[in-house]
Amino acid sequence: MARIVMKFGGTSMAGMERIRNVAARVKHVVSQGNEVAVVVSAMAGETDRLVGFCREASALYDSAEYDVVVAAGEQITSGLLAMTLKAMGVDARSWLGWQLPIHTIESHAKARVESIETDALLTAMASGQVAVIPGFQGMMEDGRVSTLGRGGSDTSAVAVAAAIGADRCDIYTDVDGVYTTDPRIVARARKLDMVTYEEMLELASVGAKVLQTRSVGLAMKEGVRVQVLSSFDDPTQDDLPGTLIVSEEELEESKMERQLITGIAHDKNEAKIILTRVPDRPGAVASIFSPLAEASINVDMIIQNDSKDKEETDVTFTVPRADLARSVDLLESLKDQIGFYRIITDVEVAKISVVGVGMRSHAGVAATMFKTLADRGINIEAISTSEIKVSVLIDEDETELAVRVLHTAYGLDADAPAA
Repeated sequence: MARIVMKFGGTSMAGMERIRNVAARVKHVVSQGNEVAVVVSAMAGETDRLVGFCREASALYDSAEYDVVVAAGEQITSGLLAMTLKAMGVDARSWLGWQLPIHTIESHAKARVESIETDALLTAMASGQVAVIPGFQGMMEDGRVSTLGRGGSDTSAVAVAAAIGADRCDIYTDVDGVYTTDPRIVARARKLDMVTYEEMLELASVGAKVLQTRSVGLAMKEGVRVQVLSSFDDPTQDDLPGTLIVSEEELEESKMERQLITGIAHDKNEAKIILTRVPDRPGAVASIFSPLAEASINVDMIIQNDSKDKEETDVTFTVPRADLARSVDLLESLKDQIGFYRIITDVEVAKISVVGVGMRSHAGVAATMFKTLADRGINIEAISTSEIKVSVLIDEDETELAVRVLHTAYGLDADAPAA
């Protein structure tokens, strides 16, 4: 018998037919003698609808009342799933964030889980009752409902799994696992049996949409084994075909052959900003990036051109495309203080990243990337690296070509099917 957290996203909960499919899957897992807690998202599109109501009510809405409204989506699906399970003969009940409770800190609309009280929950699960928990929500210190920010249901599931000491946290999505790259771009992309936390964290941060970054970081911190599965497979299949996200030590113990590169990710949500003729003096760069940080604008790639006359230099960096207008307005307001000449922006760019723990012990990963792109005439506009990742900025129109040629260059293509 295992203790399992099952998390279902918005597409899995989009209407009663899909909720019945989820209930059938939960019933099957319970029938195998497992203790089960289920974390659910709102129906697909429901949170956007509720956010729209908030904006109609007031352009400067109160964030605490915003949480009251948007948390309703998950409350509805948790109640509906508990009802459906009971109709199928499975003992179940819903536990709202304030009923456990899930204690959160920091601010409304972007709260963070601090702790979860689990005594009553574990007692109910031990008796065979399925706990259905709305994701995305918790309770602030003053007793008011809070939400964890968009995509927070993955984080809720991992937090619950950590709190109850679950053997595994199964996250059901509209894909059946983590692939070496987007199968819509590369038909011969391979599904991975196992990925390390670090690799998944990097992949999630550079464009892979399978899991939310915060949830992966929490899983790594708490040592929660996570499995990505499709909610559209046969609910009663015992052979789980997903991708396990585990520690590097567990991956090594599995005796699986390690790939040098685990995957290729792409992200078209980047925007490039160039500040020209920035004074080349101590503190000049800080005067650019400190205000952006204070405005919670995430800066990614940074290049400072060599200053030939040691007086002026150009500074290039990227920000999320959604933050471009805000970034430009902020920098323009500080033009005299920073001392730059003008701002040049470009939204027709994309970030391509190669990720793999194996590159720690192998040289030449970046060289292979640069040569492969150069051979196809793809120009690199910026570069950033970490211990297990190399990212480049290129023209958006060349995204698919870059992903395909790099996938082949690193030997990630699956074998062609037999004729």
